[in-house]
Amino acid sequence: MAQLLHTMLRVGNLERSIAFYTEVMGMTLLRKSENSEYKYTLAFVGYNEESTGSAVIELTYNWGTESYDMGNAFGHIAIGEEDIYARCDAIANAGGKVIRPAGPVAGGSTEIAFVEDPDGYKIELIQMSSSQKGLG
Repeated sequence: MAQLLHTMLRVGNLERSIAFYTEVMGMTLLRKSENSEYKYTLAFVGYNEESTGSAVIELTYNWGTESYDMGNAFGHIAIGEEDIYARCDAIANAGGKVIRPAGPVAGGSTEIAFVEDPDGYKIELIQMSSSQKGLG
């Protein structure tokens, strides 16, 4: 059986990104490793360990690279939340950037919100009670 393990994001400031995903998004820093020969550091963050079947985010910092061209192919990471309204308030109060307030999706009833991480990656928050219904 296959399992989704992680999504990798390249970040321009690893400590800033770790702080965002742990302090603002409520994840845990699961592990961190450096490769001095190839000049990169990896940090894995998530809500649960991969051994539980949970997917995590790999933050990759290539030493000396402070920003990336975001392109237009990548969309967003989606996270299910019990209460996206309260979560958006908590994210904003922690200094996070809510770019689409919580509410029903256009033309549907699924409740969503969007936040943005320090590197500009979009994170969709989906109300868990409707997360399996799609966006209709």
